[in-house]
Amino acid sequence: MAQSEQRVKSDRAFFLDRDGVLVEDVDLLTEASQIRIIPGVVEALQVIHEHGYLSVVVTNQTVVSRGLIDEAELGVLHGHLRDQLVQAGAPPVSAFYVCPHHPHADVAQYRVDCACRKPKPGLLERASDEMGIDLSTSFMVGDRLSDVAAGTSAGCTTALVESGAHRAPPIVGMPSDPPTPDHRFPDLREAVHSLLRGQS
Repeated sequence: MAQSEQRVKSDRAFFLDRDGVLVEDVDLLTEASQIRIIPGVVEALQVIHEHGYLSVVVTNQTVVSRGLIDEAELGVLHGHLRDQLVQAGAPPVSAFYVCPHHPHADVAQYRVDCACRKPKPGLLERASDEMGIDLSTSFMVGDRLSDVAAGTSAGCTTALVESGAHRAPPIVGMPSDPPTPDHRFPDLREAVHSLLRGQS
């Protein structure tokens, strides 16, 4: 499932996890009223855009596999997030790529061992194919080791945001020996400034 917001010509991207990186992690976000943008995110998205990178959200969403909302409703929710970010002064997010699957999903059609659910790199690889992104010059920023594993497998430089979720038990599908992130930061703002320091 992909939702494109902006087609800026660029061959490099910041792949961003949603919960705990862009918005506060409320466990099961199903309504626009639950969206809380994390401080510093708008500035970070501005810097990403100014340096010529796409901003691509890549997110596992078990709210769909659990039957709490459907894919269309999730698309509307992401529209609200995009609008809130723009109203706060951020450039539009380039695209949302979503995995709605889970190996133990409540909804039968999503009960598959897919290639897109992080820690697998399918969402990043699909975005690369569809948007012409060079994964080797791109970054994956997330707050779980599953994000790091997906980014590493895709060939990106990885950054772990230490939101608290980075200490959570591993999700289903994690390798027994997960990769180490290339960088660690307290939040997205610090990650973006540090990773892009010295670039024109």
